[in-house]
Amino acid sequence: MASVIGFRVLPFFVSNSENKYGGRVQVRSLGDADAKVLSSDSVVANGTTIGGERGKGGTSIDQGNGHLRPKAEEKRRVNDEALETLKPLWNDGYGTETVRDFFDMAKDIVKHDGGPPRWFCPVSCGRPLKDSPILLFLPGMDGTGLGLVLHHKALGKAFEVWCLHIPVHDRTPFEGLVKLVEETVRFEHALSSHKPIYLVGDSFGGCLALAVASRNPAIDLVLILSNPATSFGRSQLQPLFPILEAMPDGLHSAVPYLLSFIMGDPVKMAAVNIESSFPPGQRFERLSRSLTGLLPYLSGSDDIIPKDTLLWKLKLLKSAAAYANSRLHAVRAEVLVLASGKDNMLPSRDEAERLKNSLQDCVVRYFKDNGHTLLLEDGIGLMTVIKGTSKFRRSRRHSYASDFLTPSMTELNYACDQIIGLFRVATDPILFSTLEDGKIMKGLAGVPSEGPVLLVGNHMFFGLELPSLAEGFLREKNVMIRGLAHPMLFSRMFESSSSEFSITDWVKVFGAVPVTGSNFFKLLSTKSHVLLYPGGSREALHYKGEEYKLFWPDQQEFVRMAARFGATIVPFGAVGEDDVAEMLLDYNDLIKIPVVNDLIREAISQNTMKVRDETKGEVANPNLSFPLMVPKIPGRFYYLFGKPIKTKGREDILKDKQVANQLYLQIKAEVERNMAFLIEKREEDPYRSIVDRTLYKAMYAPTEVPAFET
Repeated sequence: MASVIGFRVLPFFVSNSENKYGGRVQVRSLGDADAKVLSSDSVVANGTTIGGERGKGGTSIDQGNGHLRPKAEEKRRVNDEALETLKPLWNDGYGTETVRDFFDMAKDIVKHDGGPPRWFCPVSCGRPLKDSPILLFLPGMDGTGLGLVLHHKALGKAFEVWCLHIPVHDRTPFEGLVKLVEETVRFEHALSSHKPIYLVGDSFGGCLALAVASRNPAIDLVLILSNPATSFGRSQLQPLFPILEAMPDGLHSAVPYLLSFIMGDPVKMAAVNIESSFPPGQRFERLSRSLTGLLPYLSGSDDIIPKDTLLWKLKLLKSAAAYANSRLHAVRAEVLVLASGKDNMLPSRDEAERLKNSLQDCVVRYFKDNGHTLLLEDGIGLMTVIKGTSKFRRSRRHSYASDFLTPSMTELNYACDQIIGLFRVATDPILFSTLEDGKIMKGLAGVPSEGPVLLVGNHMFFGLELPSLAEGFLREKNVMIRGLAHPMLFSRMFESSSSEFSITDWVKVFGAVPVTGSNFFKLLSTKSHVLLYPGGSREALHYKGEEYKLFWPDQQEFVRMAARFGATIVPFGAVGEDDVAEMLLDYNDLIKIPVVNDLIREAISQNTMKVRDETKGEVANPNLSFPLMVPKIPGRFYYLFGKPIKTKGREDILKDKQVANQLYLQIKAEVERNMAFLIEKREEDPYRSIVDRTLYKAMYAPTEVPAFET
């Protein structure tokens, strides 16, 4: 596979630009509908295209993500035709490029690789969204700048991606590389001071990112560090490094091959483009073929890192780690550390703990099954991690409303297969909705597709109904619902250096926002489908005997807010929790047990976040704890969306609180009727039991299992 990239040499290296890049690469212009290709040996250096575009004259410079633009337009960062948002279930391209593509492109890029370090913009990133921030990728030991190859297409939608390429025979000292990146950061900051600048540092690149951040505390930087090499002095391989210097040249070809197994997990690399939904036998067969095809690439990696380059990189790592560690106290940037549990190159987990304690604003996500080359291994995409940790933003402050990026098809499939897969199969949810004429039918045809829409319903225990609800709207209506959730889900109260990418992160990926009046206002103003549970955590953590009982506050403010934007309100009910588990001990029981009651009171005292300041009664500040439950043989989840209630043109709701209260009580009664209807009708479902559903699927293939007649 040929690499399709464009190069740009910054003014810092003008004096060295005579030693031009000699490799054959394609630089594609995406400005027109029909992409044009520059001559294969052309590059963009100091604002001038060397080699020129076929059939077209004029000077161009690299615009980002493979674009070229006229030099007169250099400072115009936003294209009028750029998309402003992504549609739900967009194609993020994950799995279309693999580690084999990385080696193919790396070998192509290092041929006759001369000249100074320089930036390139992968064409595979495509055109970013309007007002996208810039992302600078700082490579690891390989220096190719291709370490994000698995993530180019996804990142290219949200960022203007630039990658740093350090030629094989370049010997620029660490301080020189710091100045190069620093000059780029300051230049971009001068162009768009209101936008953050992202530095993604892989291993050695992590030291480089920290060094630049320490020297520029006033610039808004977001650092994403993948197994940063700041722990190089404590590397497990330190005793082996002197041996490399004395090793004969004839044996060196085996060193990169061995290092590839130490630094990464070949099995995880080979599994990148293999769907987790495949049957085990088919998945194993595909994995075997992929691994067999990958091994020859690993053995040929000595072309990418020759012996003299490897020795130089090890010295560079040592100086980089010392430089970065001496300046950690000066880092003011927002930092996300990605640490691997099977890193045989560096003690990355311990280093993540140290950095979390040393840096002012640091979050850690731990990937226990990955090796050192985390960004080249199978797992969650980098864009998903950025979204799940709320690190994506277009301005100085993160906005849960305007900075939200809808989930891709890859993210939905991963969440459904890997996160809620067994639970989803066990509960086999089925959704019903009510048409304008009052007829109930299977599916979501009765729910308006155009917003603003406010979905108001009941919480099942633990919010068990949420995953199937979100999936149903995405798959059937291609609509993203934005849930208003308890602020505790967005706090760092329970985070540590061993925090994995968990269900709380996935909740953010799928659109949850902290439940505040301002967020509610913003979502309705953007015509979103908003999901609201007036009973909140009191319903989600209810006591024994309170299944399907509503705990709503007295205030009807959500009704007035909906009327202000003319939103359509859709009441719904969900049942099924009593078919999957039975509660043995609730808060009232646990608080009577010695020692346990002290733990509960301590946990409650730590939860100082209040959602409703003025609400009275037990829904205002309930005493909540996780009960003791035992599972049942799973039944089925049922959802019923009632007849839509339109508020557009209802000025009386805004002017008369009594009218608003009547509508509020009407909505509450409708939710209760929906639950009562489902509880009664599920008795008529011949496939309510998982046993019956399993037999049905075995007989009629994996089709949707029917339910009761409406």
